[in-house]
Amino acid sequence: MASPLQILCLNPNPPDLMTSAFGPFVVFPARGLAELATQLGERTHDAIVCWMATDDDIARLAAWPTLAHAVMTTAVVVVAPEPRLADALKLTLLGVQDVLPTREASPESLGRVIRLAIERKKLDHAARRAYGTDLSTGLPNHSQLLEHMTHLLALREREPASMAVIALRVRGYAGAEASMGAEAANVLRRKIAVRLRAVLRVSDVVASLGDDLFAVLLAWMDAPEDADGVARKLVGSLQQPFSVAGHEMAVSASAGLSLYPGHGQDAHTLLNRAIAQASEGQIGRLAGAGGAAANDDSTSG
Repeated sequence: MASPLQILCLNPNPPDLMTSAFGPFVVFPARGLAELATQLGERTHDAIVCWMATDDDIARLAAWPTLAHAVMTTAVVVVAPEPRLADALKLTLLGVQDVLPTREASPESLGRVIRLAIERKKLDHAARRAYGTDLSTGLPNHSQLLEHMTHLLALREREPASMAVIALRVRGYAGAEASMGAEAANVLRRKIAVRLRAVLRVSDVVASLGDDLFAVLLAWMDAPEDADGVARKLVGSLQQPFSVAGHEMAVSASAGLSLYPGHGQDAHTLLNRAIAQASEGQIGRLAGAGGAAANDDSTSG
């Protein structure tokens, strides 16, 4: 028997969906948006169903800071008495999977809507991973990084915190490709990616922007100045040669850094500044980690 799907329901008295032919479902009720946000932070859910009683409820949901984060990972369905087209379109643009009139929300109909929303969300995730992944390293690519940054910046507008983008220009890749071929060069890129990933926190994002260009998104920091220490650690992590096809390959790197909100408030501005600095060697080909970093609790590679 399939494992029950976990449904978080903004309704203190949710319908019984356990016997739905589109389940089985396990429903966790929430009495308000604050409780909903708390439960989202405590466990992973397959879908969120939000029961709205009035137009004001819909407006509050649309302005809810946590909605942007919720729709990134979870299928969200809204049930409202008589949803207006404008409200339904607005919620859809915000990432809601479906908007259902209350009169159509019988347990069986609602079960079908929820299950199909979950399946559409899975397909959407798969498509985004395929479109947004650099095939040679498995890292997010340029478009996926920009999308992730845009979502995070929207969250930062409501929940202010420091974040940073670090760009790394790797020197030595072109020589490896010329001397050993494209496949060996791809192996080198994968090993560079693994080494960068090893010195970061789980919450940080490493992306591949090109053959010799990587980027790191630090989603939050205790202090803005910590980002410089992380950049130095990343540059230092690439000092040791890499073993590729029985040969030792040495590379060097320079880093560029941009901070939110001081250096920009949109994804393109922040990323472009960091890339320009990396190309100019603003944080140069450094020896050693140099200073404390925001993520000194992580393992080193």
